Amino acid sequence: MPADQHIHLHLVPTPVGNLGDMTFRAIEILKSVDVILAEDTRTSSKLLKHFEIQRPLQSYHIFNEHKTIEKLIQRMQKGEVMALISDAGTPAVSDPGFLLVRAAREAGLEVSCLPGATAFVPALVNSGFPTDRFVFEGFLPHKKGKKTKVESLVSETRTMIFYESPHRLEKTLELFAEVFGPERMAAVSREISKLYEENLRGTLQELLSHFSENPPKGEIVLLLQGAEEIKESKSEAKRKKWQSSEED
Repeated sequence: MPADQHIHLHLVPTPVGNLGDMTFRAIEILKSVDVILAEDTRTSSKLLKHFEIQRPLQSYHIFNEHKTIEKLIQRMQKGEVMALISDAGTPAVSDPGFLLVRAAREAGLEVSCLPGATAFVPALVNSGFPTDRFVFEGFLPHKKGKKTKVESLVSETRTMIFYESPHRLEKTLELFAEVFGPERMAAVSREISKLYEENLRGTLQELLSHFSENPPKGEIVLLLQGAEEIKESKSEAKRKKWQSSEED
């Protein structure tokens, strides 16, 4: 049994691709709890079978979380220990989980989130954009409000991170090029840790041209250069030009 037996709810990250990224502690926790709450029980069943984890599974997803939270809290108050997993990555990061964590905290229950896989961190580090300050925007609105949301980020100085689906990537790149300008630098990471992982960096126009000719597949993280970095790059170019003229 794990040392942290006083925890009522464990949030357990699962691999975003390569099963080798599963941690020993995550396996230990999942083998010890009374029930595992899973976003998609079919997907999670394959993962649990691979690691020989035989615990009861219960569906917990965006369409039923409002209806199930109260009963789940009551069960934890009576002593049941639960683990929450998503299809991939860390629960509650662009996945169900926030509402359950908040309800558990408000009920005085102990919650613990294990460190582990999440897609945007390796994508950020791979991008070559500043990592000291960044903003995670997750998924943009599907239709209504999408352009308004993007336009609100025009002056954002930090590196911006988005999740996107393959069939919407081209349209999103077109919108970004329209709002931020086709020369704004961006990066796309897809299929992180999987066999066909791809990390591309270029202007929005270059990425748009690439993906219009090569329709993407798999999970995608889209990163956008912050406005502050552009200002700094221009200032540095001016400084070097001034130094060059002084030397002449």
